[in-house]
Amino acid sequence: MNQTTTPLTDTAQLIKAGQRTIGIEAEAVAALNERIDDTFVAACQLILNCKGRTIVTGMGKSGHIGNKIAATLASTGTPSFFVHPGEASHGDLGMITRDDVVIGISNSGSSAEIVMLLPLLKRMGIPLISMAGKADSPLAQAANVHLDISIESEACPLNLAPTTSTTVTLAMGDALAVALLEARGFTAEDFAFSHPGGALGRKLLLKVEDIMHKDGEVPRVSADTALSQALVEMTEKGFGMTTVTAPNGHLLGVFTDGDLRRCVDQGADLSTATMEQVMSANPKTVHHNMLAAEALGIMESRKITALIVEDDAHRPIGVIHMHDILRAGVM
Repeated sequence: MNQTTTPLTDTAQLIKAGQRTIGIEAEAVAALNERIDDTFVAACQLILNCKGRTIVTGMGKSGHIGNKIAATLASTGTPSFFVHPGEASHGDLGMITRDDVVIGISNSGSSAEIVMLLPLLKRMGIPLISMAGKADSPLAQAANVHLDISIESEACPLNLAPTTSTTVTLAMGDALAVALLEARGFTAEDFAFSHPGGALGRKLLLKVEDIMHKDGEVPRVSADTALSQALVEMTEKGFGMTTVTAPNGHLLGVFTDGDLRRCVDQGADLSTATMEQVMSANPKTVHHNMLAAEALGIMESRKITALIVEDDAHRPIGVIHMHDILRAGVM
């Protein structure tokens, strides 16, 4: 730091600088709306018609943004990866095939490492989409489609550090990714398959049958079972409830701790009562193929902690508890 420069420490000045930065960048991003036109559509069509991958390349800060754009494309249904332009001229160009399409990013449109690749891409017949701030730059002129990411100024007061330009580039990349996602009919389940290790993947992929208690763990009694015996079954299985089933295995009802409290409040004869007399008919159930996240939503809305799991024939085949879902990381 220049010794004659006074550090910016005044609270009001700091807030003003932050707000000014956000304001400048917000206006620049809003200006992109007018550029989402036929040119943008042409870029989308190039990528949609591509038989290979979408290769993103950029130098410096544009490269960092390009890396993120490639990652976003890849996770939303467009096979993509980032190639460093400097490394491309030293062997990594072999990662790019004639079936691919390239997105070249450079605010100036004149980055030497990018410009060096242009004749090679042209010779290979690889379609090129440029993201540049100057329409008359070498990158924009060489491109099949040029996406305008020009700005009036950087948010940096020196108009030097890439700030507004990188934000605008990232927004244009996101616009491409989302438009392509919708064009491909990309679903939440598709997204989860590319994110299987995270909380989102667990939420979108984990099904009730994956974590439910089944077989001998499921509490079962018949309609003529005495209340006292049903309480033993409930205690042994530990779910605070038991299913009540018909001889053919179909679900007739459920008896819970709440039903027991109601029996006591109503003065029922606990020594003679049977399940048929005290059970709740038509209990809320879930299908074994339901997403665990959906089951959790039902539990939260009904303020219950366990659900009976049925198969296609409406036979109780499992029980899922809220703790099972939470332990699985579905929140």
